[in-house]
Amino acid sequence: MILNISKIKTEALLLFCRDLINTYKDIKPKTKSDLELYHEFEAINSDILKQLSNILYESKYYIDNQKNFRVKAILKCYNFISKELEKNLKQNEEFNPSLLYFSILALWFKELNKESSSKEFIFFTLYPYSFIYDKFLIKMSDVEYKIMNIKMIELSEIIVSKYDRLVL
Repeated sequence: MILNISKIKTEALLLFCRDLINTYKDIKPKTKSDLELYHEFEAINSDILKQLSNILYESKYYIDNQKNFRVKAILKCYNFISKELEKNLKQNEEFNPSLLYFSILALWFKELNKESSSKEFIFFTLYPYSFIYDKFLIKMSDVEYKIMNIKMIELSEIIVSKYDRLVL
């Protein structure tokens, strides 16, 4: 069986991003400035989740088909991303899951130009990532939040560069 490794890695990365969004989507922010950002990212997350649901299977599919060669490869990639995140985040370190997944997508689809010719991933290839970066980095007045967002971008660069070199 011939597998498209790039598509497998892309599907695993999108699956990880979907799980990251779903895990943190109901956690409400602590401060007023965070609340404003929360509402902005809530709309972005909703758009991204809608697109992810169009191209990914439900989680149950991946669990039920773990022995399938393709699904096994996807889960191996997913676990790699998860372990890299765990390894690079300090225990109890504050982080912004929305900007993290967003940066991961931007690096994968824009910087590395992965799956740029695949029509099923066209939304992620054409997404205006720069507008979001402008809003959450350049126009951000809260310095601590800006620093944390920069750390999320650096963390995503570490994870994606190692992930891109992953051999299945």
